Amino acid sequence: MEVIHFFLRWIHFLAGITWIGILYYFNFVQTPFFAETEAAVRTGAIQKLVPRALWWFRWGAMFTFLAGILMYSMRMGEMGGGLFYHSSYGLTISLGGLMGTIMFLNVWLVIWPKQQIVIASTNQVAQGGQALPTAAGAGRRAALASRTNTVFSIPMLFFMGAASHYPSLVGPRPATGVFWLLALIVVAAVEANALVGTQGSTKKPLDSVSGALWAGFILTGIFYVLFLVLLG
Repeated sequence: MEVIHFFLRWIHFLAGITWIGILYYFNFVQTPFFAETEAAVRTGAIQKLVPRALWWFRWGAMFTFLAGILMYSMRMGEMGGGLFYHSSYGLTISLGGLMGTIMFLNVWLVIWPKQQIVIASTNQVAQGGQALPTAAGAGRRAALASRTNTVFSIPMLFFMGAASHYPSLVGPRPATGVFWLLALIVVAAVEANALVGTQGSTKKPLDSVSGALWAGFILTGIFYVLFLVLLG
């Protein structure tokens, strides 16, 4: 079991670095570049660069998720469900894993399908045709989901790291029911903001790199306070 855990963790780290690294590339480098560059350069990049990056992006997400869910299930089986969900490791890794799972679903169910529309529309225009009428909306939705994943990635990495390296974050008698109710409400609100509508004051922070980063750190702070008050 130790060997299996080690190799799953290695795959999880390797695939996760690939996934999150490309996520940050899309949000911190490519999106600002596309906003400033000429249309012809942007078209060429969407045709030749973006599909390659999206391949590594989505499959990095897939292998990160699969290795993670296997490790999670094995550890829960070893500890037993009752002990696992009241332990420091179980609580922190479950919160990190919840956000990681939502990020994985955003990749495969939102970002990748919407980007396929954008790529198809770009190819059609490059061949002398008309842009697909759904392309603009698809691009906006993919961007919001990608920025939301950036927001989630900050607390996700914090609490996954805390699972093994911050055991004192959880006290001996945590109020788990209230914690999970509040945590699920917060996570659902952040995700709903990415999936419903395209404009509004709650989406303005997602339109800039600094706004997304600040939102991620604030979300980490909110969860950290919930841990200290309800689980400490």
